[in-house]
Amino acid sequence: MQNISTENYLSEIYKLEQSNVKVKTNVIAKKLEISNAAVTDMLKKLSNNGWILYERYKNIELTKNGKEYASQIVRRHRIWEIFLHQIVGLPWDKVHDEAHRLEHSASDELVDKLEEMLEFPEFDPHGDPIPGKDGSIPKIKDSIPLSKVRVGISGKVVRVNDFDNNFLNYLSQIGLKLGKKITVKEKLSFDNSLLIKINDKQINISNKLASNVFINLN
Repeated sequence: MQNISTENYLSEIYKLEQSNVKVKTNVIAKKLEISNAAVTDMLKKLSNNGWILYERYKNIELTKNGKEYASQIVRRHRIWEIFLHQIVGLPWDKVHDEAHRLEHSASDELVDKLEEMLEFPEFDPHGDPIPGKDGSIPKIKDSIPLSKVRVGISGKVVRVNDFDNNFLNYLSQIGLKLGKKITVKEKLSFDNSLLIKINDKQINISNKLASNVFINLN
């Protein structure tokens, strides 16, 4: 097992790659809330240790070993999130920080037992896929951001970005959860905010919020 800092970097790069984001120093710095200089120093170390391909001003990429290791960190994290949400009963805006602490300390055997007990879940509480032990990714339903859904169209929530606990808490307050049916009733042209129908209620939401909620239209 690598140190926590190494695991944090590798898992963040992995998630960015899986989201088809061009991985740059400034992107990682923003995600981890640290300086560009500190990120650059760490990237050089990761490159020297064979975890990433790094050249200044170019996209950062995980090596084969880096991707394999990072996928297992993410797997551990998301299994813990499912356990904390389904078994312990923590709301989805509370599981990330707790899972982050647990992912670095639990043994592989314990994580495997958790996965078995949970009947091998494929997605975490936010709809993100849980990598398999072999690094494989479960098939993800086609989805688009809620902000791109046309007026009058309905769909089900299949994923939300979990970048901010306050964001997740607000989604819970308005009843927006995975599996919920949403209908776009109106789009306001001056700020691109949306009027949506959910749980027989109509709610105004910002374009920023809608951009971080993903809908399956089938």
